[in-house]
Amino acid sequence: MQHWKVWRTLALAGTVASLTATASLAQKKYDAGATDTEIKIGNIMPYSGPASAYAVIGKTEAAYFRMVNEKGGINGRKITFISYDDGYSPPKTVEQARKLVENDEVLFIMNPLGTPGNTAIQKYMNTKKVPQLFVSTGAAKWADPKNFPWTMGWQPSYQAEARIYAQYIMKNYPGKKVGVLYANDDFGKDYLIGLHEGFGDKSKDYLVSEVSYETSSPTVDSQIVQIKASNPDIFINISTPKFAAQAIKKIGEMGWKPIHILTNVSASVGAVMRPAGYGNSQDVLSAAYIKDPKDPTWKNDPGMLEWSAFMDKYFSEGDKEDSGTVFGYGVSQGIVQVLKQCGDDLTRENIMRQAANLNMEIGIYLPGTRIRTSPTDFSPLEQLQMMRFKGESWELFGPLMSGGKES
Repeated sequence: MQHWKVWRTLALAGTVASLTATASLAQKKYDAGATDTEIKIGNIMPYSGPASAYAVIGKTEAAYFRMVNEKGGINGRKITFISYDDGYSPPKTVEQARKLVENDEVLFIMNPLGTPGNTAIQKYMNTKKVPQLFVSTGAAKWADPKNFPWTMGWQPSYQAEARIYAQYIMKNYPGKKVGVLYANDDFGKDYLIGLHEGFGDKSKDYLVSEVSYETSSPTVDSQIVQIKASNPDIFINISTPKFAAQAIKKIGEMGWKPIHILTNVSASVGAVMRPAGYGNSQDVLSAAYIKDPKDPTWKNDPGMLEWSAFMDKYFSEGDKEDSGTVFGYGVSQGIVQVLKQCGDDLTRENIMRQAANLNMEIGIYLPGTRIRTSPTDFSPLEQLQMMRFKGESWELFGPLMSGGKES
């Protein structure tokens, strides 16, 4: 009888232990790239090629995750950040995406940069059901949850930004003629669509010159000469950093003084304005959602002090005047928030579910800017504020503006 009681006690203990283990396993859900100790994240950046000025974003993200790991990781798991170079070449982007998904078996790919490259991998990522998360390009196509539920953007869309410029021009420079330089790819064409939408039925009255360039070209000097010949009052510079700096410099050398509007993606002081020459860059206009590291307004700002301390400790070789470092820092915070919300359910489906359930602020964005998403809204950031380059930094002016389409 005594032996039977002991056996029954042991059996019950075993059952309880088994149930506990089962419950524990039920609480933890993993897809490829996630374990009890690790989260594998993929990334694709142009560390070489015509858009290599953006390489600093990937380097900042790598440094951010080093900091996260040093502080214990996310819910006890360390981040393994695998970042590959695609040279801003779509065929190479496809090759690197396949390598990350099929060989490295990452949980998801975060912040891959460039409209052409992301366009090339969008169908692949959605067919594989691997998140293409917080894409580093403002093309409108990243906010299409119905057709591409595994792809989500991050920054304000190029079309929204362009509509803001059109609004600004019609209000402040009615009837003035506009000449446009744009990249002959999805990036440039998206801005062009936004401008036409913003001007509406007045597009033909405003837009007198639209000249494209190829990202494989050495310079845009001849395009600038061609645009000037159409005698516009306003020049809109839709180009990546290397070509944006060339355009600013060439305009200065020609002694041409149009009202100059530069896209946000090329508004970096370190990567564009300084190389173009501060003298040539005076009074250039753009729009921002990120705080400019050189703007004295943010000298004692808690969010920027936190970023500066991060730079000093984890990315000391980085250029604090390059806003790409601020961008990389901000999007990394967004990724960490998504992973925190996932808890122990690190499935790709839950990654997208949590990414579509954000309502937060990040200290390096302009006051009043909030990151919001929902299952039907894949546009985390939608507001920008106009700014003017003065001296060696940008000065903000006017209200936060939304470039969303009117319903």
